[in-house]
Amino acid sequence: MACSTCHVIIAREWFGRLGDASEEEEDMLDLAADVEATSRLSCQILLSEELDGLEVRIPEGSHNAQGF
Repeated sequence: MACSTCHVIIAREWFGRLGDASEEEEDMLDLAADVEATSRLSCQILLSEELDGLEVRIPEGSHNAQGF
Protein backbone atom coordinates (compact mmCIF):
# COMPACT_ATOMS: atom_id res chain seq x y z
CA MET A 1 0.00 0.00 0.00
CA ALA A 2 2.04 2.92 -1.30
CA CYS A 3 -0.44 4.94 -3.34
CA SER A 4 -4.17 5.41 -3.86
CA THR A 5 -4.40 4.43 -7.53
CA CYS A 6 -6.51 1.36 -6.69
CA HIS A 7 -9.22 3.51 -5.06
CA VAL A 8 -12.66 2.05 -5.69
CA ILE A 9 -16.12 2.81 -4.38
CA ILE A 10 -17.94 -0.16 -2.91
CA ALA A 11 -21.68 -0.57 -3.43
CA ARG A 12 -23.44 0.35 -0.16
CA GLU A 13 -25.04 -3.07 0.22
CA TRP A 14 -21.58 -4.67 0.15
CA PHE A 15 -19.59 -2.18 2.22
CA GLY A 16 -20.58 -3.62 5.60
CA ARG A 17 -19.33 -7.06 4.59
CA LEU A 18 -15.74 -5.83 4.29
CA GLY A 19 -13.36 -5.74 7.19
CA ASP A 20 -12.49 -2.35 8.63
CA ALA A 21 -9.93 -0.22 6.82
CA SER A 22 -6.63 0.16 8.62
CA GLU A 23 -5.39 3.55 9.73
CA GLU A 24 -2.80 3.40 6.94
CA GLU A 25 -5.50 2.76 4.35
CA GLU A 26 -7.55 5.66 5.70
CA ASP A 27 -4.46 7.88 5.41
CA MET A 28 -3.99 6.85 1.76
CA LEU A 29 -7.67 7.51 1.01
CA ASP A 30 -7.14 11.04 2.32
CA LEU A 31 -4.89 11.53 -0.75
CA ALA A 32 -7.34 10.04 -3.26
CA ALA A 33 -9.67 12.02 -5.51
CA ASP A 34 -13.46 11.75 -5.32
CA VAL A 35 -13.54 9.81 -2.05
CA GLU A 36 -16.98 8.71 -0.86
CA ALA A 37 -18.26 7.15 2.38
CA THR A 38 -17.82 3.66 0.89
CA SER A 39 -14.38 4.23 -0.63
CA ARG A 40 -11.68 1.60 -0.16
CA LEU A 41 -8.33 0.69 -1.68
CA SER A 42 -8.96 -2.46 -3.67
CA CYS A 43 -5.47 -3.78 -2.85
CA GLN A 44 -6.54 -3.98 0.80
CA ILE A 45 -9.74 -5.98 0.32
CA LEU A 46 -9.28 -9.62 1.26
CA LEU A 47 -11.41 -11.57 -1.18
CA SER A 48 -13.40 -14.55 0.01
CA GLU A 49 -16.38 -16.60 -1.10
CA GLU A 50 -18.60 -14.30 0.98
CA LEU A 51 -17.62 -11.46 -1.36
CA ASP A 52 -18.53 -13.33 -4.55
CA GLY A 53 -20.46 -10.79 -6.61
CA LEU A 54 -18.91 -7.74 -4.89
CA GLU A 55 -19.90 -4.56 -6.74
CA VAL A 56 -17.39 -1.74 -7.07
CA ARG A 57 -17.02 1.26 -9.33
CA ILE A 58 -14.11 3.43 -10.34
CA PRO A 59 -14.29 7.06 -9.16
CA GLU A 60 -15.13 9.55 -11.90
CA GLY A 61 -11.87 11.43 -11.33
CA SER A 62 -9.77 8.38 -12.30
CA HIS A 63 -7.93 8.45 -15.58
CA ASN A 64 -6.38 5.59 -17.50
CA ALA A 65 -2.75 6.63 -18.02
CA GLN A 66 -2.39 4.08 -20.84
CA GLY A 67 -4.75 6.04 -23.06
CA PHE A 68 -7.18 3.19 -23.81
